[in-house]
Amino acid sequence: MCGIFACHRHPDVQKFKPTALRLSKAIRHRGPDWSGSVISNNTILCHERLSIVGVESGAQPLTNADDSIILAVNGEIYNHRSIRKGLQGKYHFKTTSDCEVIIPLYTQYDIDAPNHLDGMFSFVLYDKKQDRTIAARDPIGITTFYQGWSSKEPGTVYFASELKSLHPVCDKIEAFPPGHVFDSKTGKTTRYFNPSWWDPAKVPQTPVDYKVLRKALEKAVRKRLMAEVPYGVLLSGGLDSSLVASIAQREMVRLRQQAADNDATADMQSNPDIGEGLVGIDPEDDHLDTVTYLPQLNSFSIGLPGSPDNKAALEVAKFLGTRHHVMTFTIEDGLNALSDVIYHLETYDVTTIRASTPMYLLSRKIKAMGIKMVLSGEGSDEIFGGYLYFHAAPNKEEFHEETVRRVKNLHYADCLRANKSTAAWGLEARVPFLDKEFLETSMNIDPADKMITSEKLEKYIIRKAFDTSDEPDEKPYLPHNILYRQKEQFSDGVGYGWIDSLKDNAELQITDEMMKNPKPEWGTDIPDTKEAYWYRLMFDEHFPSTCAGTVQRWAPTWSQQSDPSGRAIKTHNDKYQSAV
Repeated sequence: MCGIFACHRHPDVQKFKPTALRLSKAIRHRGPDWSGSVISNNTILCHERLSIVGVESGAQPLTNADDSIILAVNGEIYNHRSIRKGLQGKYHFKTTSDCEVIIPLYTQYDIDAPNHLDGMFSFVLYDKKQDRTIAARDPIGITTFYQGWSSKEPGTVYFASELKSLHPVCDKIEAFPPGHVFDSKTGKTTRYFNPSWWDPAKVPQTPVDYKVLRKALEKAVRKRLMAEVPYGVLLSGGLDSSLVASIAQREMVRLRQQAADNDATADMQSNPDIGEGLVGIDPEDDHLDTVTYLPQLNSFSIGLPGSPDNKAALEVAKFLGTRHHVMTFTIEDGLNALSDVIYHLETYDVTTIRASTPMYLLSRKIKAMGIKMVLSGEGSDEIFGGYLYFHAAPNKEEFHEETVRRVKNLHYADCLRANKSTAAWGLEARVPFLDKEFLETSMNIDPADKMITSEKLEKYIIRKAFDTSDEPDEKPYLPHNILYRQKEQFSDGVGYGWIDSLKDNAELQITDEMMKNPKPEWGTDIPDTKEAYWYRLMFDEHFPSTCAGTVQRWAPTWSQQSDPSGRAIKTHNDKYQSAV
C-alpha cells in the first residue's frame, strides 16, 4: 500500500513545495520504500511507495514518454498484463509497474479509464497539455482516499490517502466516493462504477450455483497472489479468513508443482529419456505478473491468551499446512495503543477501533518478519449477511437492501480498518471477497438463499459452496467444524476480555457529567456511550472538527442495542455460548 498527496492549481506551487513534501511525509508509513514528487505548472504530485510489483523500476510519480502526463497511484491493478496487450496503438512503458497502464488507458478512454481497471486503487493523474487533473477511487473503496479544499485558495483542490495530510491546509474535507472519478475540467465528480446489483430495489432472482460461487472466489484469491515480495494470510480461524487461506495454500501448492513440472519439461527437452506428458503453464494464469514461490505459506493470528480465534486458527493452519504464527497481546498492550490506533484510523467509530487495535498490533509483527502483503477476509459478512443481526431480517427484500447498503459503506468501516491498520506499518492488505467479478456473482444471488433460518447458519451458501463432503474425489477445503463455525466479530474473537476492558476503562475516563455536556462542535453527532465518547475525545486530540464529516458510525439494523458487538446480540448467546 502506498501514500499519495496532490495539489492542483496552487497559486504559488514552488513556495508550497516544502509544505507539500511535509504533508506527504505524514503518510510515509504507508510507503516507506521510496518518496517521489513532480511539479508541473501549478500542480504537484507526491508519492510514498511500498514496492510489491515492479519493485526495481516502479518508482512514482510515473510519466509518459514526453512527461506531459504525470501519475501517482496507491493500489494494485490485477489485470495490467491484459490491459497492456489490449491497448490500441503503441505505448512505450517505462516501468514494469502494474499501475503504469493507467496512463495509456487515460489517453485512450479519458475519464472512463478507471472502468477498465480490475484492482484496488486511488490515483491522481495530471495532464500538463490540458492543465487538467483527474482523480479516481476503486469501486468499493478498498484504498482510502480524501479530497480537500481551502477557503484561502478557492481555485485549488487537494487529494491525499489520509486525512493527516489534508487537515493542516484544508478547511473542508470529504471522503472521496468509491467508484467515482473527478475531473478538474468540469469540476464534477461522477460515478463510473455501475454494476447490475447497485440498485437495492432490484431484488435478484437467480438461485445460487455453488460451483460458480466457489470458482469465483478461487479466481479472486489467485489474482491477489500477484507479488514480487514475501506475503502471507491473516487467519482468525473464522470462516472468511480460513477460506481465503485454504484457497491461497492450494494455489501455492499448485504453482510450486507447476514450476517443478516446467523444470522437468526443460530437462526432458534436453534429455528426451526423462519422460513425457508433463503439464505446462496454465494460460488462465496470464494475468499474473510475478508470483513469489514461497517454501511455505505464512499465516498469522492474534488474540488474548486462550482466545477463540487463536485456537481455531491453529486448527486451520495445521489442517492446511501453513507456517502459522500466533501472536498474543495483553489488554494493557491494546489500551496503550488506542491513541495511536485512532491517529492511524482517522475515525472514532466504536466497532472499527475495537477490531483495528489487534489488527494494528499484529501488522507490526508481520512487517517485522519481512512480509509486505497479506490476504484478508473483509467483505464476506456484508455480501452474505453474516452479521448476527441479519437473523432479524423480516424478509428477503430487506435482507438484500441491507447487504447492498453494507457493501456500499465498507469504505467507512472494514475497508478502512483493513487498509489503515496494516498501512500504519507499511503492510498491504488485499481482500478477495471484494473482487469485482466475485461481487457480480455473489450480489446477484436470490437473497432468499442467503437468509438465515433454523436449518441454515449465517453465510450458509458460501459454506456450502466449499463443502466437499459429497465430492469423494475432492480434498476438503476446511475442517467441518471450522466451515460451519458461527460468526464471531473480530473484536470478540480475539478474546471477550478485550471489549469488556474497553468499556471498563471508558467508565473510568468519562463521567456522567461529561456525557450530559458534549462538545458544542460535535453538533448532532453525539456519542451514545462512554466508550464512544472516550474515542471521540482521542480523535479530537489528533484531528480538527473539519475531519469529523468523513466518519460514519457502524450500527446493526433491526436492533435497538447500543453496543455494536455481535456478542451483545441475543442470537450469540442462544446459538453460540450454549454450544460451547
